[in-house]
Amino acid sequence: MQKYISEARQLLALAIPVILAQIAQTSMGFVDTVMAGGYSATDMAAVAIGTSIWLPAILFGHGLLLALTPVVAQLNGSGRRERIAHQIRQGFWLAGFVSVLIMIVLWNAGYIIHAMRNIDPMLADKAVGYLRALLWGTPGYLFFQVARNQCEGLAKTKPGMVMGFIGLLVNIPVNYIFIYGHFGMPELGGVGCGVATAAVYWVMFFSMLSYVKRARSMRDIRNEPGFSKPDMAVVKRLVQLGLPIALALFFEVTLFAVVALLVSPLGIVDVAGHQIALNFSSLMFVLPLSLAASVTIRVGYRLGQGSTLEAQTSARTGIAVGIGMAMCTALFTITLREQIALLYNDSPEVVILASHLMLLAAIYQISDSIQVVGSGVLRGYKDTRSIFFITFIAYWVLGLPSGYILALTDLVVDRMGPAGFWIGFIIGLTSAAIMMMLRMRFLQRQPSSVILQRAAR
Repeated sequence: MQKYISEARQLLALAIPVILAQIAQTSMGFVDTVMAGGYSATDMAAVAIGTSIWLPAILFGHGLLLALTPVVAQLNGSGRRERIAHQIRQGFWLAGFVSVLIMIVLWNAGYIIHAMRNIDPMLADKAVGYLRALLWGTPGYLFFQVARNQCEGLAKTKPGMVMGFIGLLVNIPVNYIFIYGHFGMPELGGVGCGVATAAVYWVMFFSMLSYVKRARSMRDIRNEPGFSKPDMAVVKRLVQLGLPIALALFFEVTLFAVVALLVSPLGIVDVAGHQIALNFSSLMFVLPLSLAASVTIRVGYRLGQGSTLEAQTSARTGIAVGIGMAMCTALFTITLREQIALLYNDSPEVVILASHLMLLAAIYQISDSIQVVGSGVLRGYKDTRSIFFITFIAYWVLGLPSGYILALTDLVVDRMGPAGFWIGFIIGLTSAAIMMMLRMRFLQRQPSSVILQRAAR
């Protein structure tokens, strides 16, 4: 019992800075929306539309680079720190390649925006302008993630938190300058948010880079000075590990976007209630997501040390802490759901619907926590391909079709509206949680030599 308590302490010590870093990053999006809204409603809508395209694109790159964390943790645990610098340099090459692809997609996103039904041409132009300003921040964001994954792989999660808050603090005045055109800058409105956010990502990257170069604990992790070509074997290995994570993240984000589109014809009350419940549950999701990142670090490190039993302890403790957290957030959601809904909107019908949907959100928080921490465990074991298959089956084969049938058809029960989609979320996330746990047990029952051989790849 004692080993589980001490493991839980170490996990939380890693997870709390990650939680705060996530909050800082989420707050940047919130600040953009509020400040653009202060300029005009059209600019706020343009930022919202632009963000809905930016997020899946950038999360794809983010997911691809998440492969670095278990790689670095495993090399650190096995005492092969001299190999970390080479992996990180290849991570920068990979981030550079992916940045170019994402920037091309975002530059041409105008075709998607203009194809949206009944969209006001002025709004569409502003959304395109916002994305074209923001896309210059893509390399800054992805390079920052490489440096952050290096620190987190070495169990240093505080630098990411500090840089997140630096980014947030820089974002507010820079937004103000570019939205309203102060200090001789042009007045850009919502497009100014894109310029500001792109600049902030570069500030975060250079701040992180200077920390990594100066940190005493990382003095031994240095690349040879001068230019070196990409090592395609290492880049390919990182892509093999990272691509399933990137696709899983992409599936999750697009699932919620597709549901939002399917709910939109149902009317203002349904859309507002759905958005409130979704926004609040995505805030709560920060907790298990951050815990999952910490579990990846601990499992990777233990496997690097050659101890499959300790890795098992880290995995089990992570799941237990995740369930405990989810129970707390579920209780919080159930007890205060009406007050939370009132913070967003004061229309009685919207509040009733949103608080009803939050009850369903509270139910799925436990399975959501298990599946996301489970995917963190599998990342630590470098078993990323199974994450891709599990999330695809759970969300797109089970969750979305069952939600669609319950919400918009009379096949099983009378049409349920948005609540049907939320029951679909519960079905999808619960099946993902069950499959993650089964996969984890299957991996842990294999002989130690097989587990360690996979981890050392």
